[in-house]
Amino acid sequence: MDTSPHNFSTLFAQLGLENEKEDIERFIATHKLDNNLAIENAPFWSRSQKMFIQESLQEDGDWSEIIDLLDNLLRN
Repeated sequence: MDTSPHNFSTLFAQLGLENEKEDIERFIATHKLDNNLAIENAPFWSRSQKMFIQESLQEDGDWSEIIDLLDNLLRN
């Protein structure tokens, strides 16, 4: 059972990305989603990142809320 806090830092770490505040802000500033593209289908994810996001959203589990927040930030 995953008992880690589910925030942007831990999500980015889970995805294998740099997870300091500045790294997350840079990622959000440089990666954008079109309104008609699901977050898990974004071209900037690796296969394993895409699978993690897709599975997390399908399960509507602990990670889905923070992934939804990231989705919204990538669209603004």
